[in-house]
Amino acid sequence: MLQNADIYDTLMRRLMMNGFAHGQKVRAEHLRQEFGCSASTIREILFRLSTLGLVEFREQRGFRVPEKSAEVVKELTHLRVLLEAEGTAMSIRLGGVAWEARLTAAHHQLSHLEMRLQTATDIDPFVDLWFAAERQFHETLISACGSDTLRDTHHRIYCRFRQQLMVEDRAFDFISENIRHHQQILDAALSGDEARTREKIHDHLARHLIG
Repeated sequence: MLQNADIYDTLMRRLMMNGFAHGQKVRAEHLRQEFGCSASTIREILFRLSTLGLVEFREQRGFRVPEKSAEVVKELTHLRVLLEAEGTAMSIRLGGVAWEARLTAAHHQLSHLEMRLQTATDIDPFVDLWFAAERQFHETLISACGSDTLRDTHHRIYCRFRQQLMVEDRAFDFISENIRHHQQILDAALSGDEARTREKIHDHLARHLIG
């Protein structure tokens, strides 16, 4: 039997990566049977996920995946830019060589996957790996900021952002631009140029602020 933490992580990934459709009802009874656990365990986990905004709870109606919303995407993107820009600037000041090494390693993994995606005829084997590597890179950017509140807030915003784009981003038509943007962010951060790093983070996410 899976532990509660494993069920939580599994459901969080599904909710962020197209395991449930926008607006779909999340049926606790089905999940209870799938994971072989109690109904109260599933409800507790779904309530925890609702604090991230990945499911919505309504009395008498249960849990449901949030609808897709262009306005929500813009709002979440704006918040990501603010949090990542400030968090990365703080990491530049506080992180030192250890942070630079972690960031370089995270970028190396992400860059490798993105270059494979760029030339792959079958992208399916790379999808889950890319989502995980992309999240790790952006979390590593702010990992040395010294603020648990900033990191926790960014985690919540990132999860909702990724869920909103879980269908569109699976096409990977942006991958060439992503390769360039991620390299530019890395170069700016490693050079210690806070202003340029903020600019490159904004440029990376700017496509989601249009429309």
